[in-house]
Amino acid sequence: MKTHSLDTGGAGEEIFLIVDLERFRGPLDLLLHLIKQQDIDIFEIPISKITRQFLLAIRSMSVEQIDNAGEFMEMAANLLRIKARMLLPNSTMSGDDDPRAELVYRLLEYEQIQEIRAHLSVAESQRSRQFGKGFVSPINRIEKVEVILDTTWDEVYAAATSVTVPSVNIVEHKVTTRLVAMEDKVDLILLTLQRLKRVEFSGLLKPFESKMHGVMTLLAGLELARKRKVKLRQAKAFSELWMYRVSESSPEAVKSQLNPSEG
Repeated sequence: MKTHSLDTGGAGEEIFLIVDLERFRGPLDLLLHLIKQQDIDIFEIPISKITRQFLLAIRSMSVEQIDNAGEFMEMAANLLRIKARMLLPNSTMSGDDDPRAELVYRLLEYEQIQEIRAHLSVAESQRSRQFGKGFVSPINRIEKVEVILDTTWDEVYAAATSVTVPSVNIVEHKVTTRLVAMEDKVDLILLTLQRLKRVEFSGLLKPFESKMHGVMTLLAGLELARKRKVKLRQAKAFSELWMYRVSESSPEAVKSQLNPSEG
Protein backbone atom coordinates (compact mmCIF):
# COMPACT_ATOMS: atom_id res chain seq x y z
CA MET A 1 0.00 0.00 0.00
CA LYS A 2 1.44 3.36 -1.08
CA THR A 3 0.87 6.74 0.61
CA HIS A 4 1.45 9.93 -1.36
CA SER A 5 1.47 13.62 -0.41
CA LEU A 6 -0.71 15.19 -3.13
CA ASP A 7 -0.98 18.95 -3.59
CA THR A 8 -4.64 20.03 -3.73
CA GLY A 9 -3.85 23.34 -5.39
CA GLY A 10 -4.01 25.59 -2.31
CA ALA A 11 -1.02 27.56 -1.03
CA GLY A 12 0.92 25.15 1.19
CA GLU A 13 -2.13 22.98 1.72
CA GLU A 14 -1.57 19.25 1.34
CA ILE A 15 -3.60 16.16 2.08
CA PHE A 16 -2.57 12.52 2.25
CA LEU A 17 -4.33 10.08 -0.03
CA ILE A 18 -3.88 6.38 0.45
CA VAL A 19 -3.65 4.80 -2.99
CA ASP A 20 -3.39 1.01 -3.20
CA LEU A 21 -3.30 0.16 -6.89
CA GLU A 22 -3.92 -3.52 -6.21
CA ARG A 23 -7.49 -2.83 -5.13
CA PHE A 24 -8.42 -0.83 -8.23
CA ARG A 25 -9.87 -2.67 -11.20
CA GLY A 26 -8.57 -0.18 -13.75
CA PRO A 27 -7.71 3.44 -14.47
CA LEU A 28 -11.35 4.59 -14.31
CA ASP A 29 -11.65 3.09 -10.84
CA LEU A 30 -8.54 4.97 -9.70
CA LEU A 31 -9.65 8.21 -11.33
CA LEU A 32 -13.10 8.00 -9.72
CA HIS A 33 -11.44 7.31 -6.36
CA LEU A 34 -9.28 10.46 -6.62
CA ILE A 35 -12.33 12.57 -7.49
CA LYS A 36 -14.47 11.21 -4.64
CA GLN A 37 -11.70 11.44 -2.01
CA GLN A 38 -11.22 15.15 -2.71
CA ASP A 39 -14.93 15.92 -3.15
CA ILE A 40 -14.40 17.24 -6.67
CA ASP A 41 -17.36 18.11 -8.88
CA ILE A 42 -17.27 15.52 -11.65
CA PHE A 43 -18.52 18.11 -14.16
CA GLU A 44 -15.70 20.54 -13.23
CA ILE A 45 -12.66 18.25 -13.08
CA PRO A 46 -9.37 20.15 -12.58
CA ILE A 47 -7.45 18.23 -15.22
CA SER A 48 -4.01 19.53 -14.31
CA LYS A 49 -4.39 18.59 -10.64
CA ILE A 50 -5.93 15.17 -11.29
CA THR A 51 -3.29 14.37 -13.92
CA ARG A 52 -0.44 15.05 -11.45
CA GLN A 53 -2.06 12.84 -8.84
CA PHE A 54 -2.77 10.10 -11.37
CA LEU A 55 0.82 10.06 -12.64
CA LEU A 56 2.16 10.04 -9.08
CA ALA A 57 -0.01 7.02 -8.29
CA ILE A 58 1.07 4.94 -11.28
CA ARG A 59 4.77 5.71 -10.68
CA SER A 60 4.59 3.54 -7.59
CA MET A 61 3.51 0.46 -9.59
CA SER A 62 5.73 -2.52 -8.88
CA VAL A 63 7.21 -4.93 -11.40
CA GLU A 64 4.47 -7.46 -10.63
CA GLN A 65 1.85 -4.91 -11.74
CA ILE A 66 3.51 -4.10 -15.07
CA ASP A 67 0.90 -6.15 -17.00
CA ASN A 68 -1.78 -3.64 -15.99
CA ALA A 69 0.39 -0.56 -16.53
CA GLY A 70 -0.72 -0.16 -20.15
CA GLU A 71 -4.29 0.76 -19.23
CA PHE A 72 -3.13 3.31 -16.64
CA MET A 73 -0.64 4.86 -19.06
CA GLU A 74 -3.35 5.16 -21.71
CA MET A 75 -5.55 7.04 -19.25
CA ALA A 76 -2.64 9.31 -18.31
CA ALA A 77 -2.07 10.10 -21.99
CA ASN A 78 -5.78 10.84 -22.40
CA LEU A 79 -5.66 13.26 -19.44
CA LEU A 80 -2.67 15.05 -20.96
CA ARG A 81 -4.47 15.28 -24.32
CA ILE A 82 -7.51 16.85 -22.62
CA LYS A 83 -5.26 19.34 -20.81
CA ALA A 84 -3.55 20.28 -24.08
CA ARG A 85 -6.91 20.88 -25.77
CA MET A 86 -8.02 23.08 -22.89
CA LEU A 87 -4.88 25.23 -23.30
CA LEU A 88 -5.55 25.86 -26.98
CA PRO A 89 -6.84 29.36 -27.83
CA ASN A 90 -10.55 29.90 -28.46
CA SER A 91 -11.41 26.67 -26.64
CA THR A 92 -14.88 26.60 -25.11
CA MET A 93 -15.58 25.07 -21.77
CA SER A 94 -19.28 24.29 -22.04
CA GLY A 95 -21.53 21.92 -23.92
CA ASP A 96 -20.27 19.27 -26.30
CA ASP A 97 -17.11 21.31 -27.07
CA ASP A 98 -15.70 20.76 -23.58
CA PRO A 99 -12.72 18.36 -23.92
CA ARG A 100 -13.68 16.83 -20.58
CA ALA A 101 -17.17 15.80 -21.75
CA GLU A 102 -16.21 12.33 -23.00
CA LEU A 103 -14.23 11.59 -19.81
CA VAL A 104 -17.13 12.74 -17.61
CA TYR A 105 -19.53 10.51 -19.54
CA ARG A 106 -17.24 7.49 -19.06
CA LEU A 107 -16.87 8.19 -15.34
CA LEU A 108 -20.63 8.56 -14.81
CA GLU A 109 -21.27 5.34 -16.73
CA TYR A 110 -18.61 3.48 -14.74
CA GLU A 111 -19.98 4.84 -11.45
CA GLN A 112 -23.48 3.63 -12.38
CA ILE A 113 -22.17 0.17 -13.20
CA GLN A 114 -20.33 0.04 -9.86
CA GLU A 115 -23.51 1.01 -7.99
CA ILE A 116 -25.47 -1.73 -9.77
CA ARG A 117 -22.71 -4.21 -8.99
CA ALA A 118 -22.75 -3.24 -5.30
CA HIS A 119 -26.55 -3.55 -5.18
CA LEU A 120 -26.42 -7.03 -6.73
CA SER A 121 -23.66 -8.05 -4.32
CA VAL A 122 -25.78 -7.00 -1.33
CA ALA A 123 -28.80 -8.84 -2.73
CA GLU A 124 -26.66 -11.94 -3.24
CA SER A 125 -25.38 -11.89 0.34
CA GLN A 126 -28.91 -11.42 1.72
CA ARG A 127 -30.22 -14.34 -0.30
CA SER A 128 -27.31 -16.56 0.77
CA ARG A 129 -28.26 -15.97 4.42
CA GLN A 130 -31.83 -17.13 3.73
CA PHE A 131 -31.35 -19.95 1.22
CA GLY A 132 -28.64 -22.44 0.45
CA LYS A 133 -26.65 -22.48 -2.76
CA GLY A 134 -28.65 -23.74 -5.72
CA PHE A 135 -32.00 -23.24 -4.01
CA VAL A 136 -34.96 -22.97 -6.38
CA SER A 137 -38.25 -21.69 -5.03
CA PRO A 138 -41.08 -24.22 -5.45
CA ILE A 139 -43.69 -23.62 -8.13
CA ASN A 140 -47.20 -23.06 -6.86
CA ARG A 141 -49.20 -25.85 -8.43
CA ILE A 142 -52.88 -25.24 -9.15
CA GLU A 143 -55.05 -27.90 -7.66
CA LYS A 144 -57.11 -29.79 -10.18
CA VAL A 145 -60.82 -29.67 -9.63
CA GLU A 146 -62.89 -32.54 -10.96
CA VAL A 147 -65.82 -31.28 -13.02
CA ILE A 148 -68.70 -33.69 -13.52
CA LEU A 149 -70.17 -33.48 -17.03
CA ASP A 150 -73.91 -34.00 -17.08
CA THR A 151 -75.37 -33.76 -20.58
CA THR A 152 -78.87 -34.73 -21.63
CA TRP A 153 -80.04 -35.96 -25.03
CA ASP A 154 -82.05 -32.79 -25.48
CA GLU A 155 -78.87 -30.75 -25.23
CA VAL A 156 -77.12 -33.04 -27.73
CA TYR A 157 -80.04 -32.74 -30.17
CA ALA A 158 -80.14 -28.97 -29.78
CA ALA A 159 -76.40 -28.74 -30.49
CA ALA A 160 -76.75 -30.98 -33.56
CA THR A 161 -79.62 -29.00 -35.03
CA SER A 162 -77.81 -25.71 -34.48
CA VAL A 163 -75.03 -26.77 -36.83
CA THR A 164 -75.43 -24.95 -40.13
CA VAL A 165 -74.68 -26.81 -43.34
CA PRO A 166 -72.02 -25.01 -45.36
CA SER A 167 -73.25 -23.62 -48.64
CA VAL A 168 -72.12 -25.37 -51.77
CA ASN A 169 -69.70 -23.21 -53.70
CA ILE A 170 -70.80 -22.48 -57.23
CA VAL A 171 -68.18 -23.86 -59.56
CA GLU A 172 -67.74 -21.81 -62.69
CA HIS A 173 -67.54 -24.05 -65.70
CA LYS A 174 -65.52 -22.74 -68.58
CA VAL A 175 -66.01 -24.24 -72.02
CA THR A 176 -62.87 -24.08 -74.05
CA THR A 177 -63.15 -23.79 -77.81
CA ARG A 178 -61.87 -26.67 -79.90
CA LEU A 179 -58.60 -26.30 -81.72
CA VAL A 180 -58.71 -24.60 -85.08
CA ALA A 181 -57.11 -26.68 -87.84
CA MET A 182 -55.10 -24.87 -90.48
CA GLU A 183 -56.54 -27.25 -93.13
CA ASP A 184 -60.00 -25.77 -92.47
CA LYS A 185 -58.67 -22.29 -93.06
CA VAL A 186 -56.99 -23.44 -96.31
CA ASP A 187 -60.36 -24.71 -97.52
CA LEU A 188 -61.99 -21.44 -96.49
CA ILE A 189 -59.49 -19.34 -98.45
CA LEU A 190 -59.52 -21.53 -101.60
CA LEU A 191 -63.29 -21.92 -101.72
CA THR A 192 -63.72 -18.18 -101.28
CA LEU A 193 -61.24 -17.45 -104.08
CA GLN A 194 -63.11 -19.86 -106.40
CA ARG A 195 -66.03 -17.42 -106.22
CA LEU A 196 -64.03 -14.21 -106.01
CA LYS A 197 -60.80 -13.08 -107.59
CA ARG A 198 -59.70 -11.43 -104.37
CA VAL A 199 -60.85 -11.29 -100.76
CA GLU A 200 -60.05 -9.13 -97.73
CA PHE A 201 -58.42 -10.80 -94.76
CA SER A 202 -60.94 -9.16 -92.41
CA GLY A 203 -63.77 -10.56 -94.56
CA LEU A 204 -62.60 -14.10 -93.85
CA LEU A 205 -62.83 -13.42 -90.08
CA LYS A 206 -66.32 -11.93 -89.90
CA PRO A 207 -68.15 -15.21 -89.05
CA PHE A 208 -65.71 -15.96 -86.21
CA GLU A 209 -65.05 -14.24 -82.88
CA SER A 210 -62.08 -16.18 -81.51
CA LYS A 211 -58.60 -14.76 -82.01
CA MET A 212 -57.36 -18.24 -82.79
CA HIS A 213 -59.33 -18.19 -86.07
CA GLY A 214 -57.50 -15.03 -87.07
CA VAL A 215 -54.11 -16.55 -86.27
CA MET A 216 -54.77 -19.78 -88.17
CA THR A 217 -56.26 -17.91 -91.16
CA LEU A 218 -53.12 -15.80 -91.40
CA LEU A 219 -50.88 -18.87 -91.16
CA ALA A 220 -52.94 -20.63 -93.85
CA GLY A 221 -52.64 -17.60 -96.13
CA LEU A 222 -48.87 -17.43 -95.61
CA GLU A 223 -48.51 -21.15 -96.37
CA LEU A 224 -50.58 -20.81 -99.58
CA ALA A 225 -48.48 -17.82 -100.61
CA ARG A 226 -45.31 -19.82 -100.02
CA LYS A 227 -46.67 -22.55 -102.33
CA ARG A 228 -47.57 -19.81 -104.85
CA LYS A 229 -51.28 -20.71 -104.74
CA VAL A 230 -52.39 -17.25 -103.64
CA LYS A 231 -50.89 -13.78 -103.63
CA LEU A 232 -50.84 -11.51 -100.62
CA ARG A 233 -50.82 -7.78 -101.09
CA GLN A 234 -50.81 -4.87 -98.65
CA ALA A 235 -50.63 -1.22 -99.71
CA LYS A 236 -48.82 -0.06 -96.54
CA ALA A 237 -48.09 -1.16 -92.99
CA PHE A 238 -51.18 -1.96 -90.92
CA SER A 239 -53.47 -1.49 -93.91
CA GLU A 240 -55.94 -4.14 -95.14
CA LEU A 241 -54.40 -7.43 -96.31
CA TRP A 242 -55.78 -8.77 -99.62
CA MET A 243 -55.59 -12.33 -100.94
CA TYR A 244 -55.64 -12.93 -104.74
CA ARG A 245 -56.35 -16.10 -106.72
CA VAL A 246 -53.41 -17.45 -108.75
CA SER A 247 -54.50 -20.76 -110.32
CA GLU A 248 -57.75 -22.56 -110.99
CA SER A 249 -56.69 -25.63 -109.01
CA SER A 250 -59.29 -27.28 -106.82
CA PRO A 251 -58.97 -27.08 -103.04
CA GLU A 252 -58.33 -30.87 -102.90
CA ALA A 253 -55.39 -30.61 -105.29
CA VAL A 254 -53.91 -27.67 -103.43
CA LYS A 255 -54.24 -29.44 -100.08
CA SER A 256 -52.53 -32.54 -101.48
CA GLN A 257 -49.66 -30.31 -102.59
CA LEU A 258 -49.46 -28.69 -99.15
CA ASN A 259 -49.46 -32.13 -97.42
CA PRO A 260 -47.84 -34.61 -99.82
CA SER A 261 -47.48 -37.20 -97.05
CA GLU A 262 -51.26 -37.69 -97.01
CA GLY A 263 -51.40 -38.87 -100.66
